[in-house]
Amino acid sequence: MTWNILRQIARNGIRTEPAPDIGSEAQAEIGRIQAEVLAILGQALSIRMVDTGSCNGCELEINALGNPYYNIEGLGIKFVASPRHADLLLVTGPVSRNMATALLRTYDATPEPRLVVAVGDCGCDGGIFGVNYASAGAVSKIIPVDVLVPGCPPPPLEILRGILIAVRRRV
Repeated sequence: MTWNILRQIARNGIRTEPAPDIGSEAQAEIGRIQAEVLAILGQALSIRMVDTGSCNGCELEINALGNPYYNIEGLGIKFVASPRHADLLLVTGPVSRNMATALLRTYDATPEPRLVVAVGDCGCDGGIFGVNYASAGAVSKIIPVDVLVPGCPPPPLEILRGILIAVRRRV
């Protein structure tokens, strides 16, 4: 059995795709943003991510911030499970009517000075869902928003820029 697997591996070779080339300009921009975030914070930034009804496209891009290209953990930026430990709320998706109360409670549980970043077209203006029987629309209709990061979904670099803009406002 083991020999069959090894033969198949040798026959097929490596089946993964190469890492994407984000370009030297984008890499330099990431480095600049990282240095500025560290200079402004001088400490950790805790983020509570709230999905209020998205398709998970934005969550995939937010998850990419943890890979070696963006390395937000190395900046002292971490995701936390409780809004009571958070400095910033990262909200994705149109706010479904069922999530409006939960989002408001999460916002109220986050200590001052709290920051809110709405990610994606759905979070910014309701996206393709808009306002209807199931969707309240944009995050700003439920809680105050400091920074909007448009895109469907926005790339990780834009999300990182949005976090930086929010942190700049805090200082």
